[in-house]
Amino acid sequence: MNILRKILFPISLMYGGITSLRNLFYDKGWFESKKYSIPIICVGNLTTGGTGKSPMIEFLIDFLRVDYNVAVLSRGYKRKTKGYKEVLINSTVDEVGDEPLQFKQKFPKVTVAVCADRRKGIEQLKSNADLILLDDAFQHRKVKASTNILLTTFDDLYLYDTMLPSGNLREYKSGAKRAHFVFVTKCPEGVAYAKLQEIQFNLKLHHNQRIYFSSIGYDRLIYGVSETLPLDYLQDKTFTLVSGIANPKPLVDFLKQKEFNFEHKKYPDHHQFSPLEIKQLKEKEIILTTEKNFVRLQSQLKKFAIYFLPIKTVILNEQEEFFKDAVKKRLERID
Repeated sequence: MNILRKILFPISLMYGGITSLRNLFYDKGWFESKKYSIPIICVGNLTTGGTGKSPMIEFLIDFLRVDYNVAVLSRGYKRKTKGYKEVLINSTVDEVGDEPLQFKQKFPKVTVAVCADRRKGIEQLKSNADLILLDDAFQHRKVKASTNILLTTFDDLYLYDTMLPSGNLREYKSGAKRAHFVFVTKCPEGVAYAKLQEIQFNLKLHHNQRIYFSSIGYDRLIYGVSETLPLDYLQDKTFTLVSGIANPKPLVDFLKQKEFNFEHKKYPDHHQFSPLEIKQLKEKEIILTTEKNFVRLQSQLKKFAIYFLPIKTVILNEQEEFFKDAVKKRLERID
């Protein structure tokens, strides 16, 4: 623990005490956690950002939309609007936030909405949906989700973290007991099975909780405003990687493994690019970015060579169908 963490540790104890008391009130029923007649699947984490929630939401949409009328509800982080708002194909990031717009553009037929008040958002959506996916709502105890999916990254397990602000935990690790499924995300390629067993043992999950391990899968294509190219198009090019996500390391490592020649311009998560930054990016010959950043930049750089590389959740050890079946069984139980 460095000096700053030591200084902030007393504040972390206070924050942890408040969150623990809040959770106790919900667990005892002194605060109402509202149930709904339709399935609510919550995807979240115990830490701040960077665990792979967006790829998991997209994974769930992709297989559940076949049998269900799926809706997605997000708070729309850093949007400039208030209240409930449905996301449209032609919505802007300022109106709805970057990740909700990404979901809508990728799955145009799926209803996506933003609302900080999750209860209000669910009330708006439930009449026209068979199930609702809640994005980043694990700590939103006012809603009692029928299924909770908790994410934690391979290189930064919640198990070894501390409470905000000295660490990155939003609540103590005991909150993991509310999860029905726990995903260890962003596992490195070729990770030893013994290491995964060690993690499973250390997490000490309850017998009715299921653990899965996943890695990041990268597309073989890059997508621009008006063209699609093979990823290998970049093999003999010099380009600029623009990242405005919580943890760009896996992407950077992947591109280095491909032996690409690139400059990395790193920005904070959900970064709102200034006019000066846009001007500087216009001077770059080729830009590669993430899908989330592309929805922010595409309208301002649509005449320039800007592309995004999609990612997806890849469940390890041939467990994908087992996970899908487990989710569907929970939905059938609720139905």
